[in-house]
Amino acid sequence: MYDGILLVYKEAGFTSHDVVRKLKGILQQKKIGHTGTLDPDAVGVLPVCLGKGTKLAAFLNEKDKEYVAVLRLGITTDTQDSGGKLLSERAVRVDEAEVRKALLSFRGNYAQIPPMYSALKVNGKKLYDLARAGIEIERKPRVVEIKELEILGVNLPEVKFRVACSKGTYIRTLCHDTGEMLGCGGVMAALERTRAGQFMAAEAYTLAQIEELAQKNKITDVIKSVDLIFSKYRAVTVPDEFLRLVKNGNRLELRHVNGETDFVPGQPIRVYGEDGVFYALYGWAETEMDLKPVKMFI
Repeated sequence: MYDGILLVYKEAGFTSHDVVRKLKGILQQKKIGHTGTLDPDAVGVLPVCLGKGTKLAAFLNEKDKEYVAVLRLGITTDTQDSGGKLLSERAVRVDEAEVRKALLSFRGNYAQIPPMYSALKVNGKKLYDLARAGIEIERKPRVVEIKELEILGVNLPEVKFRVACSKGTYIRTLCHDTGEMLGCGGVMAALERTRAGQFMAAEAYTLAQIEELAQKNKITDVIKSVDLIFSKYRAVTVPDEFLRLVKNGNRLELRHVNGETDFVPGQPIRVYGEDGVFYALYGWAETEMDLKPVKMFI
């Protein structure tokens, strides 16, 4: 079984679940999960967790994302992108300066209402299931953060831009909200996820490339290690005589570890065996003056 993170470049026409299903066949492995959906028509980097790496999903989902998108002004659809059912079509009577001002005004925190065509659940039901049944319900705004927003080109009625944002941000809705602010409506016409956390689209492989690597028995060359996303945190080594404590999920005293021990409360600590195997994340318990397990990767 493979363990780690595989960076997939999702192509248009595939859902994130399609990617996982195809990878299970290519790698002959059941324990696989993605780390955040991409719309079927969107492309870009999709980190996929393998084996023990599936325990990383919660950590990776929290990471910021970066996209390059195209906003098409003058139309609205039920899905807020160009693939949905046309709801309205209006003349675009704004100039480039007005468009720039409107779009850039969303930088920082803003309350975004999730679209009906999304995987969010309300009362146990996914919004897109309700939308497909013709049911629209009230959604509460969620505060998201637009950390960076750069306009790459304006050729009205289209605007190309780059955006770095917090988790849970819908770029479709950002396009919709910009169109509403301008009074002409707008949809997302194209989307590429260029970064997910620390992982870039340039590092990712298409499903066809992954299948070719697997056939050549070279797939391990491109699987990133489970501990990679924690590389900025301090590491300690547990001697073999005490390794059973880690494997059983026990707390560790300072005498059980080798390495610098001026730990900071709240900052994770990577725990390895003498053989270099990554076993767990621990945290410093200042009151008890010992290390307590946070997440096991056994």
